[in-house]
Amino acid sequence: MKWISDSRILIVGLGLIGGSYAKGLKRLGYHVTAIDTRQEAIDYALENHIINEGFTEVTEEVVSSADAVIFGLYPKVFLEWIERYQKFFKPGTMLTDVTGVKSCIVYKIQDMLRDDVEFIGSHPMAGREVYGVENADENIFRGANFILTPTEKNSPASIRWVGSLARILGFGRISVLSPEEHDEMIGYLSQLTHCIAVALMTCSDNEHLVDYTGDSFRDLTRIANINDVMWSELFMLNRESLLKYMDIFLDEFAALRDMVRDGNVPELREKMKLSTKRRAYFNRK
Repeated sequence: MKWISDSRILIVGLGLIGGSYAKGLKRLGYHVTAIDTRQEAIDYALENHIINEGFTEVTEEVVSSADAVIFGLYPKVFLEWIERYQKFFKPGTMLTDVTGVKSCIVYKIQDMLRDDVEFIGSHPMAGREVYGVENADENIFRGANFILTPTEKNSPASIRWVGSLARILGFGRISVLSPEEHDEMIGYLSQLTHCIAVALMTCSDNEHLVDYTGDSFRDLTRIANINDVMWSELFMLNRESLLKYMDIFLDEFAALRDMVRDGNVPELREKMKLSTKRRAYFNRK
């Protein structure tokens, strides 16, 4: 499938990312249909011209009309959806997702999926600390990173197709990783950082801290405004990688603590210089 103007796109799960996909694709002229269990999400998306049509029920008519389907579901619900409704896909339908873990779902979906449709995993590395289609904003994709997680079951055409999706939505760097490489990376860059933000916010119950704080604390804890249902599921599904990096972080933090306790200024400064050097890589992006 090519990204041509008369392509019909179905988005299943109209949250922040699904809604932002819908908004961007509709602006580009694609016919966008959405399925979401929340009627208020569908109503909002229709009233604000984010989608062309929307439904709270899954029907053969809606699913079979799609040339491509983008899934914005929690991992376990995603698996259940495919198992239950894949019979409705028309032959040749292309499928992708926005799910934050891969190795635990990509292979399972590809194993259960019909031979005449194709699923290729992808992960837009974009988001905000808010949720729902009510906060949809296609601009969060501008220049953001995008990751493809193909397997040996994916065709070169499907890889090009998802890459084209990322490009037309304005993503910057497009990377290709195996599902396992993706989960290893995400355990550090995303899941560990959310754990740190949560821990910072639960260290103190002083409600007046907000009256005194500067930008550093706000910046570090922005993502502590967290969807507990989704992120707890993601943590458990990627537990091995997350625990690995939590242990590494604990060791690094303990080393810093010991330097402060012992008054070891030279080593403390060297650690800070290393931190500054590595952060500079991100400043150049």
